[in-house]
Amino acid sequence: MTNLKPVIFLRGIITLAVAFTAAAWGQEAPDVGPEPPPPAKPMESHVGAVTGYSARGKRTYRAECVGCHGPQGDGNGENAQWIDPKPRDFTITTFKCRSTPTGTLPTDEDLFNAITRGFYSTNMPQWRPLTVDQRADLIAYIKTFSPRWEKEKPGDPIKIPPETPVTIESISHGKVLFTKLECWKCHGPHGKGDGPSAATLTDSKDQPIRPYNFAAGGDDSRFKCGSTNQDIYRIFMTCLDGTPMPSFADVIQPNDAWDLVHFLRTLQTQRHSKENEVLKAAGGKIPPYTEKEVPAAQPENKPPGNGN
Repeated sequence: MTNLKPVIFLRGIITLAVAFTAAAWGQEAPDVGPEPPPPAKPMESHVGAVTGYSARGKRTYRAECVGCHGPQGDGNGENAQWIDPKPRDFTITTFKCRSTPTGTLPTDEDLFNAITRGFYSTNMPQWRPLTVDQRADLIAYIKTFSPRWEKEKPGDPIKIPPETPVTIESISHGKVLFTKLECWKCHGPHGKGDGPSAATLTDSKDQPIRPYNFAAGGDDSRFKCGSTNQDIYRIFMTCLDGTPMPSFADVIQPNDAWDLVHFLRTLQTQRHSKENEVLKAAGGKIPPYTEKEVPAAQPENKPPGNGN
């Protein structure tokens, strides 16, 4: 009688092989490609008594901001190709308008003011139609685009001292500083933004950038980061990160910075200002600056004798 055990064993192996093969072919293919980034950590913002939440901000961002700044916050929205200057890239956390020292993160109030104010000479409008809560939520959502917000705190806002009196001496000294600090190389000798370096300037992403034209400013003129003398002072001391505009915090003293502010206002010849009033009263011409004499040190009054 024929031994059937080997035949049965072979059939079992074949059956198992077929079963495993069928299971392999029937397995659903995984989603292949680069590993997706981890889910963004929920973030908050704090503006006065208002707390913003990133979950709510996402909805507003998708409705109002994504077209320019893009779904990933990298400034590559579908409208970006037609915009100059380009939209802000939130992933690199480089912000021009801050109250904090150069290289540090801005405060929530800084970002709130930027959204509210908008940016002069750009396609970024004022977002005053949004409620305070919506703007605070947007700030919280913007923070989800970079892990830096999880690891670092914003810098401490710089202190702005009281403005010094506007005098012809202050304006004259500011003119000297404008020359000494080589501001004219970018902004031009008459503040028209046409200095010899103007055509070569680029930002941190190699995009062309134009110096501010002071001479074009009228009564309604604004700077990118505000409109007041205090705003100009803040720009000097914090710099516009991501641009060729440096910080002068380690270069000039507070009083010197105010003198420079006063001189810059005279470049806005069409603007009604205290600085232009003082200049007009001086005959419309800035006189040469005369350095103030520093009193000579007085010798110490030592007691008679050898001091023993």
